[in-house]
Amino acid sequence: MDAPVEEAAPFMSTLDLFLLSALVGFGVYWFFFRKDDTPSDDEFKKLSVVQSTLIRSESFDLGFLARMKKSGRNIAILYGSQTGTAEEFANRLAKDAQRYGMKALVLDPEECNVEDLPQLTEIQNSFLIFCMATYGEGDPTDNAQDFHDWLKQGDTMLTGIRYAVFGLGNKTYEHYNSMGKFVDKRVEELGGERLYELGLGDDDTNIEEDFVTWKEGLWPAVCQRFGIEASADDGSFRAYSFTQYEDGELDKKTIYTGEVARLHSYDNQRPPYDAKNPFLAPVQTNKELHKGGGRSCMHIEFDITGSRIKYEAGDHVAVYPTNDEAMVEELGERLKTNLDTLFTMNNVDEDSSKRHPFPCPTTFRTALLHYLDIASPPRTNVLSEFIEYTSDEKDKQFLKLLSSATPEGKKLYQEWVMDSRRTLLAVLKELPSCCPAMDHICELLPRLQARYYSIASSPRAHPNSIHICAVVVKYKTNAGYDNFGVATNWLSGKVPATGTAIPRAPIYVRKSQFRLPFKVSHPVVMIGPGTGLAPFIGFIQDRAYHREQGKDVGKTILYFGCRKRSEDFIYEEMLENWKSEEVLTELNLAFSRDAEKKTYVQHLIAQNKDSLWEVIEKHGHIYVCGDARHMARDVHDAIVTIVEEKGDKSHQQAIDFVKGLMNKGRYSADVWS
Repeated sequence: MDAPVEEAAPFMSTLDLFLLSALVGFGVYWFFFRKDDTPSDDEFKKLSVVQSTLIRSESFDLGFLARMKKSGRNIAILYGSQTGTAEEFANRLAKDAQRYGMKALVLDPEECNVEDLPQLTEIQNSFLIFCMATYGEGDPTDNAQDFHDWLKQGDTMLTGIRYAVFGLGNKTYEHYNSMGKFVDKRVEELGGERLYELGLGDDDTNIEEDFVTWKEGLWPAVCQRFGIEASADDGSFRAYSFTQYEDGELDKKTIYTGEVARLHSYDNQRPPYDAKNPFLAPVQTNKELHKGGGRSCMHIEFDITGSRIKYEAGDHVAVYPTNDEAMVEELGERLKTNLDTLFTMNNVDEDSSKRHPFPCPTTFRTALLHYLDIASPPRTNVLSEFIEYTSDEKDKQFLKLLSSATPEGKKLYQEWVMDSRRTLLAVLKELPSCCPAMDHICELLPRLQARYYSIASSPRAHPNSIHICAVVVKYKTNAGYDNFGVATNWLSGKVPATGTAIPRAPIYVRKSQFRLPFKVSHPVVMIGPGTGLAPFIGFIQDRAYHREQGKDVGKTILYFGCRKRSEDFIYEEMLENWKSEEVLTELNLAFSRDAEKKTYVQHLIAQNKDSLWEVIEKHGHIYVCGDARHMARDVHDAIVTIVEEKGDKSHQQAIDFVKGLMNKGRYSADVWS
């Protein structure tokens, strides 16, 4: 457990204190003031920020348990989040607790000492809530990895700990909600007392409804267990205070203009590059891959020269996008807000580790462009908060029903918001008497998240660039609105042109387990229709490199499918050349709309059962990339059928055999819904 700073003082000599103070002072000077061109008033402002941060951090030195005792809290909410949804749900639960007269502390398990969890029983009527997302193929999120390992090791008992778990997952994936299920089961095994049933949120349908339904059952169970009044105050509780600045009140060098975390990180780039410090990569190529059909698919190359960024074929690159400028302008007009207003938002909870909802101080324009998700359908809690800003009684009653947990409300929300994919702007357009305060919107909306793309290159062929391919998302909703993919439409405008500034995009690499076999002599089967082809471009480039080095490269078999050869056969020339050069042993193509009877990759696999079984028998590897909802399942079923027939197994034995291939890393899937 972290010790309070003042407890350490008696054990330190005067000399120790002097040396420590000098070291800290030098560190502050080196980090903040070593630039010769920094003005003195800016130095003073930065020093003030450092001082306030140091003062604020004193409470965190106590550890989360001591903070809870100090501030009279009885609920700890831990979240495992990759895209921000689990964190958002955790904060909503903390707000609910306040309505019931309880106080909660939201915790990132990566930033607190989870070994102190057993001592939570020292606090009267205390309990734990876990909001745990599942990432990839049943893995914990990055921030919950250490917590998962600690819990799995099970050296510490959790006897007497009362808890509840809400898991976030997607049913199109094989390991649906495995992290939530694991935490729920493991805490019980270690002696915990389950307060309420495990909640399972399915992002493939309506995870918002799943969450609302679960928490509507959670709180009555909590109230009954601890003898608390079950009725909640429906009033609005603001989590952040809002401060507006006049023109010239702040030095421009202290204002965030879109940086993810570190101020001026885009002007003063320094490695290593990661989620909080992305590399502003020049876009050196952006070309169209489709040859017709009205759709667009981009091939984009990011220049990483001199960045020290390393990647492998099969990794993902994350891109931080910018929201549509026209949508931001229209939101400003609709809400009668000066988008150039300079402001900051501070957490009213002094014990919270999250000081700001996003980098501050900044302007409304910057917040809407770079920090807030304005393009996704707003959640029910956001719509509920809008009620107080609505003057027309009809609009107000509509919002009350829309955000309620009643069967009628859930049905209306599903149809009117989710099925119609109404954005925040679309909702406000249809409720003219609703005019929420912009600062409240900034508090309510989730953060704009990075988008992940399979890398379509190999560092052996392209050590100084990272390639991706992405279909530009544009569609008309059933409510008649034109919706656009945030990242792909933003990227589509980043086309290098002579005589203009080089377009750039903030990126970082996320490592993947989607890897070629260590022995290049092992055969591989790659199945990737559409943009699922992307990682296999890198794989084939890798195999081609080893072949050029004179190595014995095993069979390299590709299954690719698209609608029409004449329209969306991406990388056609490259693939045909690899086939003619025998880099590709087999190139199996399925064009679903070129014949009267639709043919997909799973049909070709079924036709080539001898070839696939030979790969399996010779210790080969199978890779699938693309749509999880249909293609990946159909391919899996086709492979199970082949194993059943060629391996002379029962259907269940064939299923178990294929699962064994997955466990050994010989059947890998990189899929999305």
